[in-house]
Amino acid sequence: MSGTRAGGNISVDRLTKFSGTDLDDLCEATESAIAEGGGFGWLKPPPRQVLENYWKGVLLVPERRLVVGRLDGIVAGSAQLSRAPRNNEAQAFAGTLTGAFVAPWARGRGLGRGIVRAVEALAREFGLAVLNLDLRDTQRAAIGLYESLGYRRWGTHPVYAQVDGRIIPGHYYYKLLEEEPAAP
Repeated sequence: MSGTRAGGNISVDRLTKFSGTDLDDLCEATESAIAEGGGFGWLKPPPRQVLENYWKGVLLVPERRLVVGRLDGIVAGSAQLSRAPRNNEAQAFAGTLTGAFVAPWARGRGLGRGIVRAVEALAREFGLAVLNLDLRDTQRAAIGLYESLGYRRWGTHPVYAQVDGRIIPGHYYYKLLEEEPAAP
């Protein structure tokens, strides 16, 4: 997916290896998202080496795929598609959209929507029938995005996360990618 919107050219693609400045760009985008409260679990940016190791590890996990969004060629956000491990045949039809974020400086340009749609397309390529996700109640923009894309909230966990000493609820969503899960 690619296109031009106010403020730059956006593109979304699956990342299978790091080249050029991809790893540095991804780490910088991650750090800025974490600092703004949208760091998929981290509350403050970890040391750079921890982030680099994390992202390198994501590419090594067989059941995981990394989708990145770029603004003017610079990695500005990402999301991951996680499939059930081979020993979980009962949920082989389902995937999890996880770790989605867009750096604050790249928001408002449709990059998040493009990243989520790319994860959905990738899930369909793998024959998945449903995507699941969860997120903190404080992530209002993300909640609005997912709901606008047809994700349905099926539950709320009242004690989901703790941020700055405060307990934060979390919400669970799913989206059917086809009418019914395919038989194994």
